[in-house]
Amino acid sequence: MAIKKYEVPINKLRWECDPNIFEFNHTKNLAPLREFVGQDRAIRAIEFGLSMDREGYNIYVAGLTGTGKTSVVKTYIQRLVERKKVEEKRQLEDWCYLYNFTDSDRPQIISLPQGKGKPFRNQISNLLQKLKEGLTRAFSSEEYASERKKAAEESQARQQKLLEETAEVAQRQGFQLQMTSVGPALFPVVDGKAVSQADYLALDKSVRNKIEKKRNDILKKVRATFEKMHEIESQTAEKLQNTDKTVADFTISRLFQNLLNAYKDSEKIIRYLNDLKSFTLNNLNIFKEKEEPPQAVLGVAPGQIMGGGDPLLPFQVNIFVDNSAAEGPPVITESNPNYTNLFGKIERRFLFGGYLSDHTMLKPGALQMANGGYLLLSASDVLTNPSVWPTLKRAIRTKEVRIEDPFEQFGLIAPQGLKPQPMPINAKIILIGDGMLYQLLSMYDEDFWEIFKVKADFDFQLDRTKSNLKAFAAFIAGYCEDCELHHFDRTGVAKVAEYAARVVGDQEKLSSRFAWIKELVEEAEFWARRDGASLVNAGHVEEAIEERRFRHNLPDERIRELIERGTIFIDTEGEVVGQVNGLAIYNLGDVMFGKPSRITCKTFLGRSGVINIEREAQLSGRIHDKGVLILSGYLGWKYAQEHPLSLSASLCFEQSYEGVEGDSASSTELYALLSSLSDVPIKQNIAVTGSVNQKGEIQPIGGVNQKIEGFFQICRTKGMNGDQGVVIPKANLRNLMLRPEVVEAVKEGKFHIYAVSTVDEGIEVLTGVPAGKRRKDGKYPAGTISRKVADTLKEMADKLKQFYGPSGEEKTKNKQSS
Repeated sequence: MAIKKYEVPINKLRWECDPNIFEFNHTKNLAPLREFVGQDRAIRAIEFGLSMDREGYNIYVAGLTGTGKTSVVKTYIQRLVERKKVEEKRQLEDWCYLYNFTDSDRPQIISLPQGKGKPFRNQISNLLQKLKEGLTRAFSSEEYASERKKAAEESQARQQKLLEETAEVAQRQGFQLQMTSVGPALFPVVDGKAVSQADYLALDKSVRNKIEKKRNDILKKVRATFEKMHEIESQTAEKLQNTDKTVADFTISRLFQNLLNAYKDSEKIIRYLNDLKSFTLNNLNIFKEKEEPPQAVLGVAPGQIMGGGDPLLPFQVNIFVDNSAAEGPPVITESNPNYTNLFGKIERRFLFGGYLSDHTMLKPGALQMANGGYLLLSASDVLTNPSVWPTLKRAIRTKEVRIEDPFEQFGLIAPQGLKPQPMPINAKIILIGDGMLYQLLSMYDEDFWEIFKVKADFDFQLDRTKSNLKAFAAFIAGYCEDCELHHFDRTGVAKVAEYAARVVGDQEKLSSRFAWIKELVEEAEFWARRDGASLVNAGHVEEAIEERRFRHNLPDERIRELIERGTIFIDTEGEVVGQVNGLAIYNLGDVMFGKPSRITCKTFLGRSGVINIEREAQLSGRIHDKGVLILSGYLGWKYAQEHPLSLSASLCFEQSYEGVEGDSASSTELYALLSSLSDVPIKQNIAVTGSVNQKGEIQPIGGVNQKIEGFFQICRTKGMNGDQGVVIPKANLRNLMLRPEVVEAVKEGKFHIYAVSTVDEGIEVLTGVPAGKRRKDGKYPAGTISRKVADTLKEMADKLKQFYGPSGEEKTKNKQSS
């Protein structure tokens, strides 16, 4: 048969890895792989980004999952860290938050050399404890109590003397001085007795006026006396306060002096110590032995003063970032980069019906912890968590992190708002995501280019070279060693390599998604262990592949069952005009398989052109619509050079109730259209896939292996007759990695695979009739598909010309109008 020339040779249906290319019997003899295979571009970008210390040279690591992006980044960061330990010996810093005596709502942050944070905290804690003990002891001593008592008694004696002198003056003037609830009062005295109110009112008015005049004169003296008494009291209080300060200053000055000397080079710590000393001297009442109700002093909330019963608890040091145990720059991976996990948070405690907070409850986020080092984040997680992406960009640009309440970020009211001073940062940010996300950020975020100047692009495939195959074997050896798995013999390694080629659908490439390779290694080792084998061989790998397919192919089996029962119409025998079996791909995430679809075409007189029923029903995507529009261009180019293209044709995916997308069926639709126009039937035992352009060239498509295997399964279910097969684009030959059962069927002549490069070749395979080439006279040879199509189109054009008048209007309409 003429179509035999289009059959694909057996050796091109699948690349088979020869186990003899490996110079080992099993992977026990191999040195484990410690380097990464086939990612030179990404590795060079990572090395550059990690070594570049200029502003904005953060790294975006792009690539599919399973390509080892995170592992590579961590490995090269660790190498760089080890190198910097030797070359630079750069010191990290400890960061601490302290109480701000000037503004209690804005805790201040200080930095200390690495490892000095804890000693500083302990020194301040000891200082506060000694302050409390020393002042309590000083104020509870007998000498202090005796001194205060003596001063109080002297003050009282002076006041009593003034009061007695004033009472004597009043008595000489005929009045008695008495103290009442409303203050001092003067009562007239007659015959040595105070006059009652009734007797006073019974006196003559002139007498009363004289008494009142004297009383007013004496009251002035009484008021002056009480002013002097208050002055004495104030002087005594001031004297006692100065005594307290003198005692306190003498007690605490030596305690502060040691720390002032130790931290004389730190302006912030010196200022903090001086402020703490001033606060202590100005609030000595909190150190007195007698407990007093809490009061707000210098902006300190009562809940803070009451913290744990310790009045000085709010002035403890909060070690915000402690690098005392770090041996190099920190490498932080934040798996859940929400707002608080990334930028820190303000914790609160419930007290007296409300929530209170202070600087001791400030907690760092991953960005603060990564200061001076490296922070690894998932790009999709950063972008999907509210407010995280804009805050991260702001932190990178300003080189500082502010701890802000998430409530405020979301427009809510926070219970109590602290505004801690921002922490300066210098960290290398590494975002890990896919390539599409990188492109979207590049196009729509104007800040992205400025802060992520390095792209490390991981490829999902690598060349199938001898060195890469050996690297695959070494990778398997290393993984078996690390996970304590049974090792692989050379046949098992060869099957894993074939699987890696199958994953990418390319005979000349291998998959670099090593996470998938690890899964296959684990599952193959499971079946080897179950068989009691000491080594994993090719059979165990094949069993693992088939078992995995069986676990996931329930939807595939259900569709095949519908076809077998006749619910879905698919013919695998006979010939039909304008009907062809197209091949589609179902990708359900965990499984991808091919399924044949019946495509039909009907042609008739008219000027509507090619009608895509899927498009009219809004069931097709833009790429599929484009593929159908190309058909008109091909028909016009090939058959409408001498007369206009005048036809109406409808194309339909029968029993398709979901969306159709992609142009891989465009050649299939064209074959159905040519069959309908030429009235030549198409063999139903052959399915077709392939994209077509306006020149009639068959273009490559995706999923070629699954499409072939999908139709093969249907043919095997309905019965093999030895004539069934699939037509694929010739450009897809390098993508063939068919399952062994399909290759075996082709070897036995039960199934056939044809590769074509043009529509003419494809229609010949499907109909058994040559397409025909245009002769010099512009005609096609008689009996060819092209001749039949051209004749049909010319006949349609002539009929339409008869049906329409010269003006293009229907003749019947012209007659009616006349």
